[in-house]
Amino acid sequence: MSPRYGPRGKLPLVQFRTYAIAMPTRFRGIDRREGMLVQGPAGWAEFSPFLDYDARESAPWLAAALDSAERPWPTPVRSQIAVNCTVPAVGPEQAQSIVRSSGCTTAKVKVAERGQALAADVERVEAVRDAIGPHGKVRIDANGGWSVDEAISAVAALNIAAHGLEYVEQPCASVEDLATVRRKVGVPIAADESIRRADDPFRVVELEAADIAVLKVAPLGGVHACLRIAEQIGLPVVVSSAVETSVGLAAGLALAAALPDLPYACGLATTSLLAGDVVAQPLKPVDGFLPVGRQALDPTAYDSVAADGETDARWQARLSAVRAVLG
Repeated sequence: MSPRYGPRGKLPLVQFRTYAIAMPTRFRGIDRREGMLVQGPAGWAEFSPFLDYDARESAPWLAAALDSAERPWPTPVRSQIAVNCTVPAVGPEQAQSIVRSSGCTTAKVKVAERGQALAADVERVEAVRDAIGPHGKVRIDANGGWSVDEAISAVAALNIAAHGLEYVEQPCASVEDLATVRRKVGVPIAADESIRRADDPFRVVELEAADIAVLKVAPLGGVHACLRIAEQIGLPVVVSSAVETSVGLAAGLALAAALPDLPYACGLATTSLLAGDVVAQPLKPVDGFLPVGRQALDPTAYDSVAADGETDARWQARLSAVRAVLG
C-alpha cells in the first residue's frame, strides 16, 4: 500500500494504491496498464495517465481523480448505459470472436495501426460486420493515423466493407485536417484527441470539424468538467474510456448517465482489454449495457494486480510531479 498523501488546501487526506495489469492483446502500443487508485470521502477513483504523458498533460487526470474521490457525482438521468465493444487491430477471426462474445450491438474497430496495410483494416471491418449482423452498428477509430488523402480513400473503402459506418473517429491528427476530411466524406466524423489533447477543445466547433464529440473523463479533468464541456461544445457526445479499471470506468458511466441526451452507445466496455481488475465483479456488458454506480476496490482482486515496489515508487514520483503542476 502506498503512503497516505494529502492534496492541496483543506481537502481530506486520500489514499493511493498502485496497480499493474497485463493486457492480453497489445493496445495503444502497450501490453500493460498501470495506474493508481484513490480513496476519498466520496469513494474510490483512478489516476492512470499513460506513461508517455508528462506531468503537465497528466495534471487533468489527477484533478479528475480527486474530483471523483472528493465529490458526489451528478444526479443520473439513466441507470444503465449502452456501450460498444472495442476491437483492437487484430486479425479477422479474433475480431469476430471479440464481437460475438461481447453481447454488444455496436462495435468500434481500431484501424490505421502503424505497420498494417489498409487491406488488413478492410478484412477486420468486414469480419466485424459479419459477426455483428446487418442491424448492428460499426464505427472505426484511426487515432489520427491518416493524412487527409489517406483518410478520404480509407473511409470510402471501410464504409463499403462495413456496409455503412456509423462514424469515423479522429481520422487525422489536426483539427484543420479533420475539417477537410469532414467536407469530403459522407460519413460523420467524431473528434477525440482534437478535444482531449488540444489547447482549445472548442476549436472543432469553430472549424466545423466534427459531428460528434468523444469525451473522456480523466484527461478532461473529471465528470463535472466534462459536463460543462458537453454543454458548451453543443455536439452529440460519446463517452469513452482511457482503458481504466472498473473504478475509472465508473466515472465515465457517471458522466454518460448525467448527460441530458445520449444518442450513441459509449466506449466504456473496455475491461476485456485487461487481464485483471481491482473490483470483485468487473464491469462487463450484459445485453450491450453497463450499470451506473460507484465501484469499490476489492482487497483480494487488488492484491492480484498490485504493482511491485519499483513500479509503485515510479508512480509515487509521477504523483508528486503532477501534484506540483496542480499547485
